[in-house]
Amino acid sequence: MKIPVYKIWVLPLLVTLAICGATQAAVKPHGLISDGAVLQQGIDVPIWGTAKDGEQVTVKFQGQTVSTIAKDGQWLVKLKPLQPGGSFTMTITGENTVEVHDLLVGEVWLCSGQSNMEFKLKAAANAAAAIAAANDPFLRVVTIPPNFQAEPQHDITATWAVCNPTNAPSFTAVGYFFARDLRKALNTPVGLIHSSVGGTPAQAWASPAVLRANPLFNGFFEGHANSVSNYFVALAKFTADADQAKRAGKPVPPQPAAPASPVNRGPGCLYNGMIAPLLPYAIRGVIWYQGESNVSNPHQYQTLFPTLIKDWRTAWGQGEFPFLFVQIAPYHSMTPELREAQLLTWQTTPKTAMTVITDCGAATNIHPPQKEPVGQRLALAARAVAYGEPIEYSGPIYESMTVTGAQAVLSFQHTGTGLVAKDGDLKGFTIAGTDRVFTNATATIDDGHVIVSSPAVAQPVAVRYGWANVPDVNLFNKEGLPASPFRTDLP
Repeated sequence: MKIPVYKIWVLPLLVTLAICGATQAAVKPHGLISDGAVLQQGIDVPIWGTAKDGEQVTVKFQGQTVSTIAKDGQWLVKLKPLQPGGSFTMTITGENTVEVHDLLVGEVWLCSGQSNMEFKLKAAANAAAAIAAANDPFLRVVTIPPNFQAEPQHDITATWAVCNPTNAPSFTAVGYFFARDLRKALNTPVGLIHSSVGGTPAQAWASPAVLRANPLFNGFFEGHANSVSNYFVALAKFTADADQAKRAGKPVPPQPAAPASPVNRGPGCLYNGMIAPLLPYAIRGVIWYQGESNVSNPHQYQTLFPTLIKDWRTAWGQGEFPFLFVQIAPYHSMTPELREAQLLTWQTTPKTAMTVITDCGAATNIHPPQKEPVGQRLALAARAVAYGEPIEYSGPIYESMTVTGAQAVLSFQHTGTGLVAKDGDLKGFTIAGTDRVFTNATATIDDGHVIVSSPAVAQPVAVRYGWANVPDVNLFNKEGLPASPFRTDLP
């Protein structure tokens, strides 16, 4: 029987891990539970790690003492809801004793996605001023190293960093501005777990089991298997051609480039390597900036993205924790259909929010440096969705259309204290009649509505706003938050 290549690569690793687990004697906490960590307040907090089978493990923290017996080399206890503040010391005792120092208790958020979440503070607009002011010992970040895996991992090696001008330049810029504003609003410690990798699609971050359960995603696995198979065929041909060239004294041909290999680029690979090992660390919620790598199939993303959100919530077992995400920025290859998929996810998935950044993009830069408004708007969403503050956290969102003569009258949610056109007359609207040909339109604000018309359209049937890869738009609410692009003729 032919053994699949990925199993050849993975089995030795699993054997090694099993041997290590069997010989593990010293009590050891999970890598996230280390000096300088931030623990989530107000909910049960799992504390876990490894030890010798049958060993009693006792955790002492904030006046609580909880014990368990290690089984199969693993142990886990749960602390009852913790009080905010710090710093504190945790004592973990078995046959040996481990002390974890300088722990804080506050709000913990997971920051994930692709390169615009990975984007470092030192590269952001106004970085020098932001870094100079980044001196807050109650704001901490742990960055998970990139780790593509074919099987779920169970631990990580990473270090919590205290926010100061030395550490902050390497922080996720979006995450930093988000956490900075939460610190001001909540006056409690904030910890960020930063787990993102540039250029990665959403299917890399969802669990393989959940992806396999939906036939819509079969192509992820088939395409990956084909790319791997084709690579090994090409590699075998290269080996034969190289040997022949050497014998003939001729130049060796170029070796084929490695594809997405079974271990490090398959569907679920980042879930396995960078999400699974975080479980079940207690968190308040997630901020997410991703979508650029799924722009080729926005219709599929309408299902894939909500699937990922549900997948993570199920894995954590904390219920529907807040999941706040960024709508992709204007860029020459980012289609409006992908922004629409994100908008639909927000509108159909509980306890989510979407941050619109049509004013923060650039046609020729997929990594716009204006990250402060992004983090600020995510923090507004967190204050409303996660913490229940009665504040406006979104720009105008299309709700409905009525037609009066030759005018389309649009109604919106999230109008705040009123609609405004920023820096001039409203722009970015197109309108179509029964022929479905869209033409540029005139738009005005009237008593909380937007009135759209064109001399070329006598009987409007549809309106679109910002329906372009690089939308030129300026509808905001008075709170300074931009409207999401939309189309009334949603298929």
